[in-house]
Amino acid sequence: MWFFARDPVRDFPFEISPELPEGGPPGPWVLHRGRKKATGSPVSIFVYDVKPGVEEQTQVAKAAFKRLKTLRHPNILAYIDGLETDRCLHIVTEAVTPLGAYLKARAEAGGLRELELSWGLHQIVKALSFLVNDCSLIHNNVCMAAVFVDRAGEWKLGGLDYMYSAQGNGGGPPRKGIPELEQYDPPELADGSGRAVREKWSADMWRLGCLIWEVFNGPLPRAAALRNPGKIPKSLVPHYCELVGANPKVRPNPARFLQNCRAPGGFMNNRFVETNLFLEEIQIKEPAEKQKFFQELSNSLDSFPEDFCRHKVLPQLLTAFEFGNAGAVVLTPLFKVGKFLGAEEYQQKIIPVVVKMFSSTDRAMRIRLLQQMEQFIQYLDEPTVNTQIFPHVMHGFLDTNPAIREQTVKSMLLLAPKLNETNLNVELMKHFARLQAKDEQGPIRCNTTVCLGKIGSYLSASTRHRVLTSAFSRATKDPFAPSRVAGVLGFAATHNLYSMNDCAHKILPVLCSLTVDPERSVRDQAFKAIRSFLSKLESVSEDPTQLVEAEKDVHAASSPGMGGAAASWAGWAVTGVSSLTSKLIRAHPTAAPAETNVPQRPVPEGLPAPAPTPVPATPTTSGHWETQEESKDAEEDSTAADRWDDEDWGSLEEAESVLAQQDNWSTGGQASWAGQTSNPGHKSQESDWSSWEAEDAWEQGWQEPSPPEPPPEGTRLASEYNWGGPEPSDKGDPFAALSVRREAGAQPRRDSWGDDNWEGLEAESRQAKAELARKKREERRREMEAKRAEKKTAKGPMKLGTRKLD
Repeated sequence: MWFFARDPVRDFPFEISPELPEGGPPGPWVLHRGRKKATGSPVSIFVYDVKPGVEEQTQVAKAAFKRLKTLRHPNILAYIDGLETDRCLHIVTEAVTPLGAYLKARAEAGGLRELELSWGLHQIVKALSFLVNDCSLIHNNVCMAAVFVDRAGEWKLGGLDYMYSAQGNGGGPPRKGIPELEQYDPPELADGSGRAVREKWSADMWRLGCLIWEVFNGPLPRAAALRNPGKIPKSLVPHYCELVGANPKVRPNPARFLQNCRAPGGFMNNRFVETNLFLEEIQIKEPAEKQKFFQELSNSLDSFPEDFCRHKVLPQLLTAFEFGNAGAVVLTPLFKVGKFLGAEEYQQKIIPVVVKMFSSTDRAMRIRLLQQMEQFIQYLDEPTVNTQIFPHVMHGFLDTNPAIREQTVKSMLLLAPKLNETNLNVELMKHFARLQAKDEQGPIRCNTTVCLGKIGSYLSASTRHRVLTSAFSRATKDPFAPSRVAGVLGFAATHNLYSMNDCAHKILPVLCSLTVDPERSVRDQAFKAIRSFLSKLESVSEDPTQLVEAEKDVHAASSPGMGGAAASWAGWAVTGVSSLTSKLIRAHPTAAPAETNVPQRPVPEGLPAPAPTPVPATPTTSGHWETQEESKDAEEDSTAADRWDDEDWGSLEEAESVLAQQDNWSTGGQASWAGQTSNPGHKSQESDWSSWEAEDAWEQGWQEPSPPEPPPEGTRLASEYNWGGPEPSDKGDPFAALSVRREAGAQPRRDSWGDDNWEGLEAESRQAKAELARKKREERRREMEAKRAEKKTAKGPMKLGTRKLD
């Protein structure tokens, strides 16, 4: 029977990459890139080939193998695995790059900043302090070739081949025999000075000075070049001079050198070093300290290196959220670091955390997630949105906090393209119907209309036909003026989704009623929309073949691109609506909204308008209710973008302020919204929207307005009259009586209400009855008070213990 010896190199769980070696420290070691066979994770493999006749060098390599395996420190090259055979030595470490190659690559990309260099040198000095002060070991090989950089930009100290004990155990320092390394030896070793005049760290601190010179000036040509600091920063020069001083007794201990450089104004006293030091000790920090750190971290990330943010800050943020209960404060820095990640890495690291955050009951976290959804929505797939995110987001529609309700509405602009049929056309429409009809905050009702207009193209054809016309018509009757403008612009933005019959019979009548709206901006937008719809109807009337093209999107399936033309016509900003409710909450956290007041009855023209009902209001800044001069440029008025959702409506509590007139509310500036009055043409149609008041009947909430009642019997249609044809009419002019009545009305009469009595006799009768009833109630109240006073005067005060008999 034959037995075959197993090859230990072949069975080694790590393999060397076929790429060319990256070099390594001067000497027999060769650095290769490698990976772990099981996971494919990258590693670095130092390889030493045993050769005959170099036993001394082999012993040095084995000593380095042993030292690296037993020394554990964050700033020393991390040992993972190793292999020792008669033919070779393999040392597997974390994936690193030699410092010389790293500096060369970064120089080609623009060079390292002082922040990165200060932290890198801080790490090397800290490693030397650990070896000298804690382990009593002399590194004896500090140079550029002994320093490595990991993927996070962290500097690691390696090259432990010539390390020896500072206490003299095991003999003196090993002989190097390599000229490239001997040039870093201090001068006292070359001239044979006695060892008693030196501190144990003196030689390593001299070599540290050589390393600092090489980092800023390049390879050291000779020891005499150390006298010229070159490009070394001025804040570091005094401490550098102490390192390369001729007297070894003056060279500072590594710990004192760090203390000197960390002093105010020192080279290592900066935000980057402080952040790294806090992250190293974050596990032992107090919760309050962590909260403050994460709040300030976001502002500093822009100046930090990208590799540092990805590989050091991001793991700490994820750990803080998962185990440290950091809460919402980690969201802002987390999403800022996420910008540096690729799509696949983002899916693996960020998305699981985001999905888990949506299930949190913390309001601060929920509102921050909604505010920053634009940063991660592109990485969310449709199944995740519909099954794990939307069910939690939907609770925001019912939240008692207006800011969360508003942010939830705004988030639908981003979620709508990823929602399935049920969530979009059923669940979302239920909440939109309730918000538009019942929410007490005017801006939220307005924003709901805005959002519906922007996501209209994603709805199914049946939902569009059932919802859009009814919802926008309902918005035109809102007492909050911006909501009425939103309803008009909603019609305009979705004009391609309506049939010609709907435009003529449903939309234009609603828009025409707004031409007498008390608010100038509403009237302006109504006239624009009317002209647009009339132009569309006229073009189809002149050329009926255009009907198919005009109605191509009416019955089409939902598509993201269907509403593109309409959206550009309306000029809506893609970023969504302004944070109106948030501003209200910040300014008046406990005030009641003014738009919930009962709308005032329209005043007949010719009568003085009654003063608005005063509402308690808080003082505001003088510039909060600015007005703009009316524009006289007709061309600008017709082509300007309608960015109505970017406006700042100000505080809703200022209901008693006068409505400011503005020529084009949609093109910019702030509009004044006060005196919540209903539209003069809306009173007769209020009954059509009574079903919106039902709490659970969403299907009835989107119902269409009832058709107009047929004219009374005997009423003649306009088509029956002679409108100026060539043949004279024997029946006379039906409008002659109107002109006679108008002339008669011009004469002063005692019972005249004026020439323009919009309400008519019915309104006059109602007003007279109300006044008469009020006077009767006042007389009755006075009579009752007089009787009570008379009884009290006649009987006098009652005595204690007496019984009232009458």
